[in-house]
This record gives sequence, C-alpha cells and structure tokens, in this order.
Amino acid sequence: MEALGRLVRALPERFPAVVFLALHLSPLRRSILPRILSRVSALHVTHPADGEVFQRGRVYVAPPDHHPMLMPEGTIHLSRGPRENGARPAVDPLFRSAALAFGQRAIGVVLTGNLDDGTAGLQAIKRLGGVAIVQDPDEADFAGMPDSAIEQVQVDYVAPLDRIGRLLVQLADGDAQTRANMDDGRRGDPPET
Repeated sequence: MEALGRLVRALPERFPAVVFLALHLSPLRRSILPRILSRVSALHVTHPADGEVFQRGRVYVAPPDHHPMLMPEGTIHLSRGPRENGARPAVDPLFRSAALAFGQRAIGVVLTGNLDDGTAGLQAIKRLGGVAIVQDPDEADFAGMPDSAIEQVQVDYVAPLDRIGRLLVQLADGDAQTRANMDDGRRGDPPET
C-alpha cells in the first residue's frame, strides 16, 4: 500500500489519463484503500461501480473480490471470475482487458509484490503495442512480481518508484523523448526533466 501511495502522490491534479489499481485484498473485509489514497492524491480516488463510465484524472481501485475489466466503450465491468494467481482482484485480468480495449495506449505498471501476478497481463499489453513499466526490484519491498515481469517480458522501463509517476505523466502527455526511447528499444530510467 505504501508503494501505491507514493505513486498516486506523484500524479498531478490535471493528470490526462485514467489510473486503475488492483491490489490483492481480502474478500472478507471492506476496503478503505480509496480513502487512504485520497489523503495523498490530488486525483479523485474511488472504487468503481459495475458499468461505470471511467473518467480521466481519476484513480479507480478494484473492490475486494472483483476483477476490474476495462471495456472498449470506456466502462468498467466488475467480474467475479475465477481467482488468478490466488487472488481476486488480480493484476493480470486488469492488464489483459486494458490491452484488448486500448492497445498501444495501454500502460501497465508492476510494483512490489510476491509471485508473478502482472507478468501475463504485461505480456498482453506489450503484444498489443502498449508500454510496460516495472519497479526496480532492488528497491521493492517484495521483488517477486518485478523480477518475474523483467525475466519474462521485454519491458520498456525499469525505474525506481519515485520516478514512475513522472514517467506516467510524460507518457500521458505524449512526451516525444519518452516515446523515442521506447522506439529505440532502450530500457531504463525515464529521461531527466
């Protein structure tokens, strides 16, 4: 949760994209994660409703026991489909749906965590032309998810958590240098600004 707080804190009030978060949560408890993240974010943070039309400049947190699925018409479907990687919500269904709905406009970010959730979904994002970003495993509290993604996906950027927010802003703004780095096939930190 600390990593998510640091990430959303870095996003400006006029962030020109939508952020979707999937965190492994207990299905037996009510989530207060939107309230916690709202304390540090300039963006509106909420759990989405099934069928809700999502809006730019917002952060949507997957509710417990539901996979958030992004639909091409710009709505969110909350699925009670099978657990993936032992969890519901899981990152892979979110990433796969983002890849199918938005292709090259999708950006997947894998942060600290155990096991390999996010790897298969990040592969789908890359396969359909999107961008793959992974937190530097050397600074992650739990390196399993970042290590798995780096080992199995041709990621575009491996960056410290404190630089990922700035990279997302640059990508959302269509920063030419950031896109040029990706087109050159370079991996690494976002350009200095």
